[in-house]
This record gives sequence, structure tokens and C-alpha cells, in this order.
Amino acid sequence: MMFENRNIVIFISGGIAAYKIPMLMRRFQKDGANVRVVLTEHAKEFVTPLVFESLIHEHTYTQMFNDDLNPSPVHIKLADWADMAIIAPATANIVGKMANGIADDLVTSTLIAMDCPKYLVPAMNSKMLHNPATQRNLTQLASDGVAILTPAYGLLAEGYAGDGRMPEPDEIFDKITLLESCRLSESNLKNKNVVITAGGTREAIDPVRYIGNNSSGKMGYALAQAAAYAGAHVTLISANSHQPKPNGVKLVPVTTAKEMQTAVEAEFAKTDVVIMAAAVADYRPEETFDHKIKKDSAESLEKITLVKNPDILATLGQQKQNQFLVGFAAETTELEAFAQTKLKAKNADMVIANDVSQAGIGFNSDENAVVVISADEAKVVLPKAPKTVLAQKLIELIATRI
Repeated sequence: MMFENRNIVIFISGGIAAYKIPMLMRRFQKDGANVRVVLTEHAKEFVTPLVFESLIHEHTYTQMFNDDLNPSPVHIKLADWADMAIIAPATANIVGKMANGIADDLVTSTLIAMDCPKYLVPAMNSKMLHNPATQRNLTQLASDGVAILTPAYGLLAEGYAGDGRMPEPDEIFDKITLLESCRLSESNLKNKNVVITAGGTREAIDPVRYIGNNSSGKMGYALAQAAAYAGAHVTLISANSHQPKPNGVKLVPVTTAKEMQTAVEAEFAKTDVVIMAAAVADYRPEETFDHKIKKDSAESLEKITLVKNPDILATLGQQKQNQFLVGFAAETTELEAFAQTKLKAKNADMVIANDVSQAGIGFNSDENAVVVISADEAKVVLPKAPKTVLAQKLIELIATRI
């Protein structure tokens, strides 16, 4: 868990979005974090200290002085304890105070004493957000090293839509997780450009029918998320997967093998690592009908002539300069032998092989088991595990090889 045993202070200022903070706090608690909460006087008008005290079983901080449970200096005590600070919702008032070094209450006095990472979540009316003074203050905070999450667009408290809405708690948690993971990463993939393909391509017969395969895209999506958390700049080229978009990843949707090839080649020159996890169709219909073929039509489906699709991995193997090229081999027999053959034939640096004939792993499963074959390294066997766990191990392995 990313935040296990991390000390996090959440600062809440006086905005209507304060009612969402207990849900955000719960996400960090479930991930193992130790959480403390500090409210401004105005924040208490929207949510009471008792809410947080009931959830975290800890004192909620609201006063600089006259706090019998925490004698002064409370702000220094909290600042020294914290590993990370989150300011949410961050009103225009708190943004202005932070940017200009004003410390006139417990929240601002604690923040100015902190030397840990700070994550600011602005939430305010769109006109307040776009006011030149607010924009100057946000620019100043960014230059001071404060990480600023982009406000969402949506219905505001005033009854009309605009920028300035606080993102949902899950979105905030995911974004901070990504930023913290990248900040702490010591991976060789940090700041590298990584392209990952995922899903199964489809080759049209007519507007209704197609030739496809059983790939869900789960392995490729898990690899993309793991690479992003390692600090890489990830482009995920995905064919026909219904998996949720990984956090912090650029998603390029495609359908056919040719579309995937075009998308990969557009990125290849500026890429450091390519991981071809997609199940790319080997063949496509020679002829595609532009209308649905009716069952009572004179046209026949007794015979569909197939032609070979481009071999994307082999093409990249011929073109590569300094790129590290990883292929996948989904096999049903002679797993390692076929993987070795593919490694040489495609001029890849690594092939990750899995036996899709085994029940409970491979296509559409949440788990997998793989053998990693490289030209100059001993094989690595990764036993059955959730694809998210395998993805992290594979990304770590690739990072050691580049």
C-alpha cells in the first residue's frame, strides 16, 4: 500500500466541498495512512470536528491557542509529525494566504512550518478561480513546489456549471497516489517514454461482424499503471478493452491491427521502451463489406479469404535503435521453446510467455503466470498471481534491464 504508515495532515478550508473530505480521508486510512485533520473557523460551518473525530478517533485541530488537549505550539507539533499535507478544499482565501506567506491561524501557521510535500486541491466559483489574483497565487505556489490538482468542470454550488468544482475523493486519491509514487520512484523507468499495447484487435467482415479474440486488456492496462507509478511517461495503445483508464496514462484507442501499427510507429522514434501486450490478430478478411450481409442474400459467407496482418513486433525489431522491445507470447504448448523462437525471430529484447490453455490465467482472467525469456539473462518464472501484482514485478524487471 502506497501510504502505509505515512503521516498525513488534511487541511480543510471553508468551502461547500468540505462535506466530501471524510470520504477522502477514509481512502487514505484504508491504504494504511495515519491521518490528522485541521479545520479553519469557516470550515466548521460546513462540517463539524466531531465527524472526523468519530472516524479517526483522534483529536481534530481547530485552534491555535486554548486547545486543552494540545498545548502550544500545536502548529510546530503537527508540522514535525507530517510526511505529507493535503489542502482540500482550498478556497481562494487559503490559496492567497499560502502564496503570500500569511500565517494568521492554525491552518496557515502549520502549513508555513511544513517542509514536506503539499498537495493543493482548489475548489471555488469559476469566476474566483479565473480571477487574475487567484491565478497569480496558484502560479506562485506551483513555483514554490506545491503540487496543484486541476479543478473539475461541473455543476457549482451557485447552480450553474463551470471550472472550480473539487474533483471527487477517488479522483483526488488516485492523482495524489500517482504524484507521490512518481516523486518517490527510484526506478530506471522514471521519466522514460514507455509505449504499451493492450486488448484484442478486431478485423471487420461487415459493419456488424468481425474477427477477434478473447483478450480483455487487463494485463496491458496493469502494466501501464505500474509503469506510470514507476515515474514513466506512458502511452497506452488499446484495442477494444473495457478496462478503466489507468491513472496518469495517455490512452490511444484503436480497433484494427493496422490502426495499432500506425499508432505505435507514430510514437516509436521518441520511445525508450515498447511492451507489446496486445493480442494482435494475425489475419484479416481480404474483403470487407460496407453493409450488413443478410442471411438471405446471394452473397455467401461459406468462404472468407484471410490475408496476413502486419507483424508489428517484427517490424519494430527491424527498426529499433536504442529502444528496449518486449513482446508477449500467448501459447498453449511448448511455452518456453516458442518464446525463445519469437525472441530471436522478432529481434526482441524480452518475451513474456504465458500458457493460455490453463484455467484461471491468461485471457479475461484477473490472474496470470508467466515465464520471462531474455537473450542474455536466465529465464525468470513468475508464478500465478493477480495481474496487477505481476505487472509491478514485470515493470521492475524491465527497469533493471534497460
